Amino acid sequence: MSTKTGKTLLIKNETIYVDAYEDHYNKRLKIEDFRGNIKQIIESIEEWSKQPFTEKVIIKSRPEHVRALMERGFLLEASIPGYFLGSEGFFLCKYKEINRYNSDKWCEEDSILNSVWQKREQKDVLLDPNLTLRVAKISDAKKLSSFYKDVFPIYPVPIEDPNYIVEQIQSKTIFMLLEEHGEIIAAASADMNETYRNAEITDCATSPTKRKGGYMNVLIRELEAELVKRQIYCSYSIARALSFGMNAVLHNLDYTYKGRLKNNCYIFDKIEDMNVWSKDLSQMDAQKPAPIAEK
Repeated sequence: MSTKTGKTLLIKNETIYVDAYEDHYNKRLKIEDFRGNIKQIIESIEEWSKQPFTEKVIIKSRPEHVRALMERGFLLEASIPGYFLGSEGFFLCKYKEINRYNSDKWCEEDSILNSVWQKREQKDVLLDPNLTLRVAKISDAKKLSSFYKDVFPIYPVPIEDPNYIVEQIQSKTIFMLLEEHGEIIAAASADMNETYRNAEITDCATSPTKRKGGYMNVLIRELEAELVKRQIYCSYSIARALSFGMNAVLHNLDYTYKGRLKNNCYIFDKIEDMNVWSKDLSQMDAQKPAPIAEK
């Protein structure tokens, strides 16, 4: 059984509805959605956040509630245009531990962002004909989980567990694979929220020996094409702020930087700040298949 524990919880009564996730592994309380009496909602969240595991509270808010949350001490860290069925979503946070609030890498991450913005646009690569680009099936779960385990020493969700990947595929997550002679060398996913018609581009990984080949650009473009087929136009991604490569990929693919989530989750080898990027897929040109070199 995975040690990355958590549970979904709902508060429902005559005046409020709150959809939340207790993320014990990453020591945070995530409020995914809410409606009703905002004063009672904030009071309920404040009471809920007194649990010992909670070092950070993250609330995803519609525009009309941002001011009320800020007036109760929540900090606006990022936003995603179109997140709630076309309405912008805002990430507001509050910290329960000073160590969770302080980030000693912030200025370094700003410098990385400046380098990303100055990088020249990278054109699509021609895929070698020996490479296979395809959507993952449930039967790929074991191979895919093994690939992720090799790439990520630490990850915020149990992606090293084949059962988790099966659950993700069954719950509307698209995994895109790039294989070489049957071996996965790169992968990424689009986690679709069909209620609010958005998708998170996530689980982006390339084998260490295959990096700098431009493969992630190709994988994400293919995922975007799959999303457009399903009329999902709000695409976003949350990337390690210390990763020049992943932030450069998103910038190159016309994603816009929308803020940084401080000490957001455990990933790679420690708890890290995460940059939020978003893209309106409805503004894209007609999707073209990934270019493949002739044999």
